[in-house]
Amino acid sequence: MPMPPYEVRCNGGCGRPAVYKVAARWSDGVVAELKTYGLFCEEHLADGFAQTRAKRAACRLTPGEILDEPGVYQLQRGERDQALHRLPAVEAKLMGAG
Repeated sequence: MPMPPYEVRCNGGCGRPAVYKVAARWSDGVVAELKTYGLFCEEHLADGFAQTRAKRAACRLTPGEILDEPGVYQLQRGERDQALHRLPAVEAKLMGAG
């Protein structure tokens, strides 16, 4: 029996639905995936994005491991990570370049 759909909530603590995923592409040279840092509503995206960039900067990698800079992705119900659309214009605005 399929599980019923559920609403993904913001990690900012407000309880609102999350509309953005902040994540970075990661690989150990064999496996690759999108490492999720957080899921955020519009209001908490800026703070969440800043926190994830600080987490990434503090991350230590093993030889052969790759972790890109965090990016902002539009959450889409029922879509796998590979199908999510990255939002570079939103990222630029959050970093003060747009």
